[in-house]
Amino acid sequence: MRKPGERQYLTPSEIYRRSYAIIEENLGHIDGPADERLVRVRIAHASADTEFAKSFIFHPGAVEAGVSALKRGANIVTDVGMVEAGIRSRLPEAYGGKLSCFLYGDETAAAAKRDGTTKSAAALAGAIDVFRGGIVAIGNAPTALFELVDLVEEGRARPALVVGVPVGFVGAAESKRELARLDLPFITNPDRRGGSSLAAAIVNGLLHLAFE
Repeated sequence: MRKPGERQYLTPSEIYRRSYAIIEENLGHIDGPADERLVRVRIAHASADTEFAKSFIFHPGAVEAGVSALKRGANIVTDVGMVEAGIRSRLPEAYGGKLSCFLYGDETAAAAKRDGTTKSAAALAGAIDVFRGGIVAIGNAPTALFELVDLVEEGRARPALVVGVPVGFVGAAESKRELARLDLPFITNPDRRGGSSLAAAIVNGLLHLAFE
């Protein structure tokens, strides 16, 4: 048994430095712009999986579209509170937009019951005016991404960027395939993996590019 004080810990800055060095080494060469690579590094750091980061699909100009939107103060709408919380903890003072999640309001619950849909889908439908020209970050609910795809195809919504990384065995991969068919800036991955931490990491990477 170790005595108190025998275990030596790395400093947070050294852990950070080593982590990113390992990520860069394992990512290797990837075709694409430097700003896209930075986002892949954030994905790898959040998932501890560089091969997963390599699998991500970026619509041409997606990172540029997201950064431009953030610089002009466009809003960010998330599908769940965990994505919102992961972004809010890193919001720079220079960001002039609003970060919102509409999942938990009474109006959303009433709309979902009325329309026979999920609260995640109803929340996106009710936020069209908020995310117009902004960023939608979906890290949990495939139904939210399906709803967003429908809104775009119907001509009712046109966000500047969609971060579509819902997770799950039912609908996640399918919703991402539908997103990838849109002529709209997006960042996604081709399988059922995803999650709130990944959605937040991607948006935080864009915020870093925009303001630091």
